[in-house]
Amino acid sequence: MTASREPAFEVTDTRSLPHLELVDAASRSVELDEMTDRIIVLSFTPEGCGAPCDAQQRLIERVRQAVNITPMRDMVSFVNIAEPGAAGLAAGENFIQAHSLPGEPVVDLSEAFAGLSSRGGTEPVAHIIDRGGRHAGLFHGSTFRYADMMHYINGLTNMRPPEPSFRDRLSEFFR
Repeated sequence: MTASREPAFEVTDTRSLPHLELVDAASRSVELDEMTDRIIVLSFTPEGCGAPCDAQQRLIERVRQAVNITPMRDMVSFVNIAEPGAAGLAAGENFIQAHSLPGEPVVDLSEAFAGLSSRGGTEPVAHIIDRGGRHAGLFHGSTFRYADMMHYINGLTNMRPPEPSFRDRLSEFFR
């Protein structure tokens, strides 16, 4: 339903996510695999992205603030991946500012995740990862209505975590 109303939204449905090695500001490891009981809103702010990423981060922060006044706050995590030392929002309740490991530019990580979209393009993308680790959708750029992201996240919080398909279980077996 979100895809029919929101031109900036794209439905996805895959458990095959690019591998990320991340650390937070305190150099602690950030593992998305350890957050499979939560919905993750994942975004990237590579060096040089500038205004497009800033606009998207402001919109995502607005969504986070709205989520945090509901019971969803305990079910959703917002993870932004930026260059080490980049200015960003202060980490706090259900928000993690993560960084790539030295020698692995954020733009490379962002491009790996961009492959999950069938649209292409150069605008920043917010990835929605459902409970259970399924990549469920994308919000492109900063023109989406924050209420549409809120409704989509709300719908995911009310769904049972999806069962892995036979293909997913087989793929996991051979990893």
